[in-house]
Amino acid sequence: MAEANIDIHVLDEIMNRTISSVEQSKEKIFDIAENAHKERNHISLELEALKTEIERVIRQTDELDLKARQARQKLAAISRNFRQYSETDIREAYEEASQMQIQLSLSRDKELRLRQRRDELERRHRSILQTIEKSENLIAQMGSVLNYLQGDLKKVGIALESAQQQQLLGIQIIQAQEEERKRVARDIHDGPAQSMANVTLRSEIVERMLNQNRIDEAKVELRLLKELTRASLVDARKIIFDLRPMALDDLGLVPTLRKYLEEYQKRHGIGAKLTLLTPERRLQNSIEVAVFRLIQESLNNTAKHAQARNVEVRLEFKPHVVHFRVMDDGVGFDQSTRAERPQFGIMGMRERVKLLQGKMKIHSRPGKGTSVLFSIPLRIHDNKQTTP
Repeated sequence: MAEANIDIHVLDEIMNRTISSVEQSKEKIFDIAENAHKERNHISLELEALKTEIERVIRQTDELDLKARQARQKLAAISRNFRQYSETDIREAYEEASQMQIQLSLSRDKELRLRQRRDELERRHRSILQTIEKSENLIAQMGSVLNYLQGDLKKVGIALESAQQQQLLGIQIIQAQEEERKRVARDIHDGPAQSMANVTLRSEIVERMLNQNRIDEAKVELRLLKELTRASLVDARKIIFDLRPMALDDLGLVPTLRKYLEEYQKRHGIGAKLTLLTPERRLQNSIEVAVFRLIQESLNNTAKHAQARNVEVRLEFKPHVVHFRVMDDGVGFDQSTRAERPQFGIMGMRERVKLLQGKMKIHSRPGKGTSVLFSIPLRIHDNKQTTP
């Protein structure tokens, strides 16, 4: 049997072309999304100006309608007593009534055209929002494809016990990365990006007011702009904190956890408490980050699945190990049933704990809440060497 002659370089070239094609397509979709964002902003500005104009025309139409009725009433009164009025008075009354009716008709036509234009812009605005949503979903999906094509899942497999777990966790890692990126993108889009778009829109309105010498209105808008910018700054700081709490480097684990639990309680409406079983102390930076992320993931699981009213985090610092526990009073679950299905959040935590050469245990029963216990050594052993 003749041996198949397989050229690895050809496969590499095909893969590179595929990746390049996907990247180019992603860039084109991104351009579509950006143009859609710009058009949405222009339409929003035009819609706001149009609604203001419609309100003005409606007031004008109401005033003309009143004047037209008064002119008709005056003309009717003159017609009933025409002998008491001169020919000039009768002609002027007729012309005034006729002129008012013409102006009223023109004003109503203008109002109708403006309303039709407003309805058309609102339809375009809804269509653009759908385009933006679809393009952003496509970008996220293509990002997942690129990560899969460019990623090296073999390194992940070293820490796993079976090929099935390797495949499941490898795919889940990619999905988790994309979900996190999507969440951050959504937070930025709904928070700072939306606020900045609003700031741009309001700035143009202020500029228009100043050009029209509407100083008092411009001052009101500027105050709103200041509040909007301040709120945007708060949103940006929240996103930064979720990505990497800077307080962790500056203040340490315990103060950062206290702040995180305060935000957690406000965000999810779950009572959150931190209990220190020993005096607090600073740990190696990598250990503090790992402990914080494990607690954060456990609290996220509580918020998503536990239906809990309260959650408590307990910390205990020992000379060579840190123990911590996350307990909730939620619905709990049957561990024997849960073990039959892969739980990727828990698998991810177990892998992180395993890399840190620590231990993790879960205790839960239906209706009795859930408790997750962790023990992380403060020194990680590599063969016979010890690194602090």
